[in-house]
Amino acid sequence: MIIDATFWVAIAFIIFIAVLVYLKVPQKINSLLNNIIENIRNELNEAEKLKKESKNLLNESQDKLENAQKENEQIIKNAREESEKLIIEINNKFFQTSENKKKITERKIVQMKEDAIKGIKDASVKIAMESVAKLIKTSINKSKLDTLFEENFNQAKGALKKTRA
Repeated sequence: MIIDATFWVAIAFIIFIAVLVYLKVPQKINSLLNNIIENIRNELNEAEKLKKESKNLLNESQDKLENAQKENEQIIKNAREESEKLIIEINNKFFQTSENKKKITERKIVQMKEDAIKGIKDASVKIAMESVAKLIKTSINKSKLDTLFEENFNQAKGALKKTRA
């Protein structure tokens, strides 16, 4: 049998494999790969748990956001209703105040008319009394009496016009 280089390579290969088996290298590689696989599996499980947690947090956040939006809409609705009620109330108070001022003004006008009429009556009575006093003092004839009456009457008209103006 011829021993050539191929034979020695085959023998070296077999010895190499035997040493690897003797030193349990394939088992160590297998256990190392199993550890790596287990670590990857654990990381995937952890990632799946984190994904579920983040999905739950996202759902909770969306629910909170929806609730906040509903609350916001309710607050805006309540504010609008309150502002409308306030506007109506202010309007009613304004019109009530206006009506009260109008009534007070009308009463003042009526009072002023009554005062003016009383003033006119007082002036008329005063003028009449003065006319009578002049008549009695002067005791004049009928023509002079008519003239005096006309003058006093015109004075009374003038006094009335002045009090009206």
